[in-house]
Amino acid sequence: MAEVSQSPDAPLVMGRIAAPFGVRGWVRVVTFTEVPENLLAYSPWHLKREGGWQAVKLVDGREHGKGLVVQLAGCDDRDAAAALSGTEVGVYRSQLPAPDSDEYYWSDLVGLQVFTTQAKLLGVVDHLIETGANDVLVIRGERECLVPFIRDQVIKSVDLDAGVIRVDWDPDF
Repeated sequence: MAEVSQSPDAPLVMGRIAAPFGVRGWVRVVTFTEVPENLLAYSPWHLKREGGWQAVKLVDGREHGKGLVVQLAGCDDRDAAAALSGTEVGVYRSQLPAPDSDEYYWSDLVGLQVFTTQAKLLGVVDHLIETGANDVLVIRGERECLVPFIRDQVIKSVDLDAGVIRVDWDPDF
């Protein structure tokens, strides 16, 4: 999954419109959420258009395959749906539930400095990738470093206020 760098007041990118679905304006959506149908709980959605982010009401939707199919207000035919292909779908942070004290949104981790338990700076979290087994921090520093996000075993602490993650990781690995 590609993370995009964005301003703090921009919506968080939660998916992308892939293609039209049928002839009545429905679209296929690839979600970046762990459970695709969770994205249906948020309305309005915000679509990244040429002029910036635009709010759009979610009229209907359901899970379909590994993603969603949805109907958006004002999107009434296949041509309108096709025009949305490739558009990012976002929701504002204020629309999301607060994470538990030991949980983090990926966007919270991007930009944090990563230090080993021996206080060596590995770099800064550039983005995360999902591998199926566990999430992986992609750290940019002197060189790119991939560190599995495995709590207690590899990830020793995350301090959002200080902007620091401490890891038990060999920088030469």
